[in-house]
Amino acid sequence: MRINQLHFEAVIFDMDGVLIDSEPLWKIAMFDVFSALGSTLTAHDFQRTVGLRIDQVVEYWNHEDQWGIDDIHSVVDQIIDRMVVLIAENPFPLPGVMDTLNYLSETDIKIGLATSSPQRLIDAVLKYLNMAHYFDAVHSAEFERYGKPHPDVYLKTADSLGVKPNKCLVIEDSLNGVISGKAAMMRVVCIPEKTHIPNPKLIVADYHFDSMGDFLSDFRA
Repeated sequence: MRINQLHFEAVIFDMDGVLIDSEPLWKIAMFDVFSALGSTLTAHDFQRTVGLRIDQVVEYWNHEDQWGIDDIHSVVDQIIDRMVVLIAENPFPLPGVMDTLNYLSETDIKIGLATSSPQRLIDAVLKYLNMAHYFDAVHSAEFERYGKPHPDVYLKTADSLGVKPNKCLVIEDSLNGVISGKAAMMRVVCIPEKTHIPNPKLIVADYHFDSMGDFLSDFRA
């Protein structure tokens, strides 16, 4: 099924795995910090928490792996510090992203960013990838009571854009993100992150593409 861009007044992007290939960087940062805590988790284990806020990730593994950590926020800060360094060293958008942002900026379609990542990391990505000027609204689930798969981050972004949810098109890469967009009553494009084992549950997304370039070709057709 092709996308009719006339049905949408806004496109809202997830960030990690959609704008930037940050999932491998997250795995490096978490592995480095978690290993210092005595954890034996591997990069493969981290697939279980893809799409969650980083505080939720740390809380999950603290409970699951029985670390006994009291100061979750200190661990989160260490991971974010490491991520900022890694992004500064690897400031590369995923293929097709800049073409898509340029195309949307030339239309009447508003552009939003709704991500589970904390604001400090959003600022780093937008700075080092030089793409802040494209977005009409940017919102982090850090400021919501619940992160994805709860819909609040998408609903708040739509409200900031002044667009009704049913006029928003979401671009996601993870199951938690797809569920979040669907729960917000938005149409959802899924472009799966390539380092993950394909999740058959992603079929719940409305549209499926292998790359951002494929999405753009369909969207502007």
